Amino acid sequence: MKKAILLLFIAFSAVSLQAQELEWQTDITKAVALSEKTKKPLLMFFTGSDWCGWCMRLQKEVLKTPEFAKWAQENVVLVELDFPRRTPQSEELKSQNAQLNQFFQVRGYPTVWFAHGAKGADGKISFDALGSTGYVAGGPAAWLDGANKILKNKKA
Repeated sequence: MKKAILLLFIAFSAVSLQAQELEWQTDITKAVALSEKTKKPLLMFFTGSDWCGWCMRLQKEVLKTPEFAKWAQENVVLVELDFPRRTPQSEELKSQNAQLNQFFQVRGYPTVWFAHGAKGADGKISFDALGSTGYVAGGPAAWLDGANKILKNKKA
């Protein structure tokens, strides 16, 4: 009986952990389509996942917390635009990320841009930038306060 209860507890724990896991898009076309469908702006996380210490710190202190997960599911479509040094990427992904890096004039990592994206009749994606941030000391509450201020600029 105790083993059965323990197994049920473990199973429910695994399910709840999976439910909290966020889905980060890497394909901007799919992310924009999801953004248009859900009417949520994009949160574009420009990162150097395998070399940038501040990026790793932002991940640990904010982006991988339950507070951020709850907020993100309600407010944004998550997009990771990674510039790794050791992790292999396809040429298409490298090109996409470089173009977005240039468009948003990212000068350092981590940078987080909030924007609305729309696909035009010609198939090209246009962006309406709302604002940007980076690493903010103080954990999820401080970071989310800044993010909420940026999102108040969002257009319906």
